[in-house]
Amino acid sequence: MSFKKITIISFVILSALGFKCLNTAFSKPSVKRFHTDAEITQFKSVGTRAPIAPGEFFLPSSSCKGCHGYDSAHVSNIDESGADVNLVERWESTMMANSARDPLWRAKVSQEIITNPAHSGELQNKCTSCHAPMGRYTSLYHGNQYYGVNQIDGDSLGIDGVACGACHKIGPGTGFTFSGDIPFDTNHVEYGPFTAPSVGPMQLYEGFTPTYSAHMDNGKLCSSCHTLVTQTADLSGNLTGGHFVEQATFHEFENSNFPGNNIKCQTCHMPQIQDAITIANGFLGLTPRTPFNQHVFVGGNSFMLNILKNNRDSLGIIVPTDKFDSTIAATLTLLRTKSINLQTTVENLTSDTAFFKVRIENKAGHKFPSGYPSRRAVVQFVVLNATNDTVFQSGIYNANYRVLGETPAYEPHHNIIAQSGVSQIYEEVMGDVNGNFTSVLERGAVLLKDNRIPPAGFTTTAPMYDTTLVSNDALADDDFNKVAAVEGSGVDYVHFHVPLLGFSGILHVKTKVYYQSVPPKWVDEMFQLNSAPINRFRTMYQNADQTPILIAADSLNNINLPVVINSLTDGVVKVFPTISMDGHVFVSSEYGTLINSIEVVDARGRQVSRLINSGYQSEFRIDLPFASGIYYIRIFTLNKVFYKKVVKS
Repeated sequence: MSFKKITIISFVILSALGFKCLNTAFSKPSVKRFHTDAEITQFKSVGTRAPIAPGEFFLPSSSCKGCHGYDSAHVSNIDESGADVNLVERWESTMMANSARDPLWRAKVSQEIITNPAHSGELQNKCTSCHAPMGRYTSLYHGNQYYGVNQIDGDSLGIDGVACGACHKIGPGTGFTFSGDIPFDTNHVEYGPFTAPSVGPMQLYEGFTPTYSAHMDNGKLCSSCHTLVTQTADLSGNLTGGHFVEQATFHEFENSNFPGNNIKCQTCHMPQIQDAITIANGFLGLTPRTPFNQHVFVGGNSFMLNILKNNRDSLGIIVPTDKFDSTIAATLTLLRTKSINLQTTVENLTSDTAFFKVRIENKAGHKFPSGYPSRRAVVQFVVLNATNDTVFQSGIYNANYRVLGETPAYEPHHNIIAQSGVSQIYEEVMGDVNGNFTSVLERGAVLLKDNRIPPAGFTTTAPMYDTTLVSNDALADDDFNKVAAVEGSGVDYVHFHVPLLGFSGILHVKTKVYYQSVPPKWVDEMFQLNSAPINRFRTMYQNADQTPILIAADSLNNINLPVVINSLTDGVVKVFPTISMDGHVFVSSEYGTLINSIEVVDARGRQVSRLINSGYQSEFRIDLPFASGIYYIRIFTLNKVFYKKVVKS
């Protein structure tokens, strides 16, 4: 071995030990050693590892873990209270770290390939550009045309997902490229947000030069993958030349007041702490850094995090379950504290209708919900009487977590809901070239619906509105992101007009907002197909807890109705029989009471028939609808409205 090589290796080892734990020839016997023998052996093995090879541009996260992972000496990568905040282990249990293993993503790629097999190469190349960026870009740097899912499992860079280099090697030119076109810097640098970085150890161990750049603490760093525009194919697989905005979270952020208020993507998704953190292990001379962005990469997809946790072995994930539990807890906290504000108020109470207003304020810096178009939020609104019997309900899930009464194609946006079973669902809905709902991304041709609540400051006149469109049904709503016709409130109001149907006494109102990242409707098309990735995810999905996530709740209790709703106890109007086998019900008036009209209302509050008395008739036969169930007869006289519940048996 040459003297030069010995000198380099020795310097590396000295660097790893922080120039403190050398040997008895260089340290006083009375000084307590900083590291154990086992740790010194590990550092030595790291020190002799060759840096990145010529023609390579990334290293896997395992190369970063020695310095930026857990410090067994409990000196580095801890906050001022002693809590571990190391970068690598916080990242390992996130969707970013597992983006290449994500079984939904793999099933979705398979669905797209089965649908348009001639596009397989292009589809996989596009999908891996964000889900396996280091592996994909390395393959392209080596001259390959495509990088597909089958290449990931045998590639330590590809399977690493969105790992350290996938972000820290993005150059300052970010913010201007989208759809997976990531401007990586190939000059063997690793960018960071701290000035005057210590360059020696990383240069020696890994062959990278740590470099300060302000863009690392800017939301533009996220732009390349969080705005995705897809090509449109018709039902025969032919490209039409059209495009569809699959997601535009970064552009939604740009079309808000968050950038102007110095609120960045990192503010919520990599929350800062002000503690001074030593960010690498074993280097005693390092200057502690502050503020420190925690690498939790928290989002809103607790459903898939649970699937990852519960299927660790089959997915090849070695991260302990407690790490996933921490990430899931942080995800739920973000959803419940930084997504929306919810408020319910009484607008008016009349003799036959209770009017309520639900205010939903978007607190996020992008649409709510945002991201992949499977996401949806459902407003659940329930009115109960004094004995907790249901008077009115909207946004109710069935046993399979589908919304009862939802229009099969898609539920339109609502400003006023006056019937039970009609629900407000905030979502993006894609349509194919024929205008029919589709979950196949490459078939996305038209925007059927996008009533996701915009962020504060969002306008339809902003330059990036072309990628952040709102559908016409929501634009026509004067309460959607507007105050006195001025855009940018980031608030939607939903008005509930509750038919009282003869109920009297007090009412209780319960309002909740639920979130689903992968609702059943989104996987229906996929689960009609068969492939290994689809079948594997189908099993995981069916075994998963699909319960929607409650993210906000409000209630109003003991609402006193202003007037007593007239029953039939005074005998001036009679309705019989109350249980009808043939669907015929008879109404009659006595004591000269004139009936002006009669309405039949179903249990959802919808009028199903109406009879107007054109003369002085006092007896009527009402024909109930064919369907069995509960109906309400509303009888209008000159001064009163009478109600009677009847049953078609």
